Amino acid sequence: MSEPQQRQAGRPNKSPRSEKYTVDEQKLSFGPRFDRLASILKRDASGLQLKSDPAALAPERLLVLKLRGTIQSFFNATRKVNGLEFIDEEELLGDELDVSPVIYLMVPDALALNQISVLWSRWSSGQKLDTGLTPWRDVFATLRDIRVWGPQDRLREDAVKMIAEEIDAMDDSDLIRLEVELIFRKINAHFEAVEKEFVSGVTKAGGRVISRSRLPEIAYHAVLVELTAASARQIIEMSPTSIAGLDSVMHIRPQSIATRIEVADTVAGADHESVVVSRSAILALLDGNVVANHPLLAGALIVDDQFGLEPLTQVADRHHGTAMASLILHGDRNRTEDQLKRKVHVVPVLSAYDRFPSDKLVIDLVYLAVHAMRDGSDPTAPEVLIVNLSLGNSRRPFQGKMSAWARLIDLLSYKFGILFVVSAGNHNTPFEVTQYSKFTEFESANDVDRAKASVGALGQLIAKRRLLSPAESVNAITVGAANLDFVSVADRLLARSSLDPFPNLVNANPSSALGPGFANSVKPEVLMSGAKERLSFVASGTVLSVKSTTAARAHGLKVAAPPGSGLERAEHFTSGTSASAALTSRTCHQIHDALEEVYGNLFTNLTHRERAALLKALLVHTAQWPKATASLIKEVLGPFDNKQHIRQKDNVRRFLGYGLADPAAAIACADDRATFWASGILRRDQIVTVDVPIPICVNGLKEWHALYATLAWFTPVSPGRQSYRAVRLKLIEPTELESLKVAASKLQPDLNQSRRGTVFSQRWDGLKAPAVNAEQVVRFKVQREPDQGIVVDDPITFGFAVTFTMPGVMQIYEQVRGRLEIVPKVRIQ
Repeated sequence: MSEPQQRQAGRPNKSPRSEKYTVDEQKLSFGPRFDRLASILKRDASGLQLKSDPAALAPERLLVLKLRGTIQSFFNATRKVNGLEFIDEEELLGDELDVSPVIYLMVPDALALNQISVLWSRWSSGQKLDTGLTPWRDVFATLRDIRVWGPQDRLREDAVKMIAEEIDAMDDSDLIRLEVELIFRKINAHFEAVEKEFVSGVTKAGGRVISRSRLPEIAYHAVLVELTAASARQIIEMSPTSIAGLDSVMHIRPQSIATRIEVADTVAGADHESVVVSRSAILALLDGNVVANHPLLAGALIVDDQFGLEPLTQVADRHHGTAMASLILHGDRNRTEDQLKRKVHVVPVLSAYDRFPSDKLVIDLVYLAVHAMRDGSDPTAPEVLIVNLSLGNSRRPFQGKMSAWARLIDLLSYKFGILFVVSAGNHNTPFEVTQYSKFTEFESANDVDRAKASVGALGQLIAKRRLLSPAESVNAITVGAANLDFVSVADRLLARSSLDPFPNLVNANPSSALGPGFANSVKPEVLMSGAKERLSFVASGTVLSVKSTTAARAHGLKVAAPPGSGLERAEHFTSGTSASAALTSRTCHQIHDALEEVYGNLFTNLTHRERAALLKALLVHTAQWPKATASLIKEVLGPFDNKQHIRQKDNVRRFLGYGLADPAAAIACADDRATFWASGILRRDQIVTVDVPIPICVNGLKEWHALYATLAWFTPVSPGRQSYRAVRLKLIEPTELESLKVAASKLQPDLNQSRRGTVFSQRWDGLKAPAVNAEQVVRFKVQREPDQGIVVDDPITFGFAVTFTMPGVMQIYEQVRGRLEIVPKVRIQ
């Protein structure tokens, strides 16, 4: 969308012209009383509740509000209606690029709901509103329509399109499987009635139930059904006689399809010296089946085939799980790295051909897998605190509403103290580079012009290249793919008929899914190496069309491969966000190993939740925007008024999140840099103070220096209640920044954007000489804000990391270490 178009889309349209109304409408307009509505607004400030997601709400009490312009315009208008309460303003504001935002209004009863509908009818037909109700006029002016929840709300447009494509060539009697989320009811008798009504409807439609799941903790009740193509056609036509017309139905979607990886160019693997690993696993891989006896993996995996999927997958087809296990254990095999010293716990959740099992709901698989590992009297992997999930639902892009899968991950993160590392997802569809009509012109352009054209083309597609479920999880770390790998110069020359879109820039790969996340939070949080993806020709004419290349020897990460072509020690190449997530999980494991080695029981005696939160903080702590990339994105995507720096930063963080993670900095120290970590708990409305010593050796030195801090936690979540992210922590800016002569860095997300997730990272830097005394400290305050909605009595665990650096001043580490009460046993090298 161009800049003028963006401004136009964000401006509320004028109220519709008054039109003559019928006699029936006149009768309706005279005499209707709004006593019930008025009494609700007067008596109960939360009587009418606005929410961005209908999950766990009662649809028979929902009004669907379709907005004309921005959610912000709607929000401003609602402030004038006393008693009309936003459940959570932060959640409702969403993403400004949503072209047709929808808000849900929860109404206490049918009478009040009907009165709002009548009020809307009167206004939209040009009548004046009664005294006391005129503030609704400004609310209505921001709306396209108000309607009671119905069949059209049970299927999103993208779901209709996908189902239509799948049944297009089918005969009426052919079968299709759909996932149906039902209205969630807490009381057993109620939910049983809901399911009974639905099953009866499926049976009448000639279908059958394949699987079902009900998870009260995330307000989830779903059924996997098999229907005829004829029945599916009725569904997408919104027929009230189809299951889309059943009151028991909340959402209908096509069956989930797992995101895939591309692999290519099988080669004979180099010799590898096996490392004996015996310690219990702290990292679990939920993925496809693995070639467990591959020379790179033998003896290093614990395969826990909970769902009996291993016999269903031929060894030659075990690509996804084998590649991810290889990356976690060894990193990119284009370079030589140490193998992890612990085993990896593997639970296959993909069946044949790296697909989700056709007879199960993926939500069930993940729920059961994690509970088996960590819950009960005999858990299979009790020490696991990192779970790699290089998977997603390619049929469920994030569009503002939390998926059940993301809600599940948020629940399990908090419940068990697990850091989930999730891939952002990939979009490999062709896209247009409007500045060029021929590939040869694109090829001959200089590096800067080519990079600008590529960023501009991808910038037009931000709204279409969203995160794939469950990457919107608020407690997980979501990882995008950076255009980095360690391919040799000789192998790089093998690339043919393709172009590097960012020759001299570190950026997100063209196929890497873009943010933001839930409630406009920073997602993906970090980028990690995902191979140096290139662009290949698709079509030319008025405008050039290109697409991202798949993995190859010339631009890929080298990983273990299933045996083939007579090679038992086979390796091949992969790319994308799945690989990036696996490398990120490896980095988190290495951070844990380094802290365990240096601090021993001081670290390992921390709870799972404390260690997981600390790993989360230390990982994001190393991330930062590459300066040249951020400048180019701002230059190309604007806005071009520098007063709109928040929107400029917004465009950058959609691509980069907090930035490119630095594994080396996360696990090692340097003489001119000191990193501190802390872990703790916060009870309701509590503040914790963390004092960070600043070395005297930087006093008076007019050199570039920086201070950066990262706070991470896991929040309990409450689907359908007053706020999804129930607990929020805040880092109060230190008052000592002035004496350090540092100010907020321009190479980071806006402060308000950073505060909307469960990890907050901020950087300050400067060139002026700091004024430091021998006992100088910087005092950080970690504050737990008032709970949103429900009161959470549980203490909230946090992890905190702070770094001070002045490159070239080599006494920093030792001076700081000497002032610490807790001295590391050994230095991290």
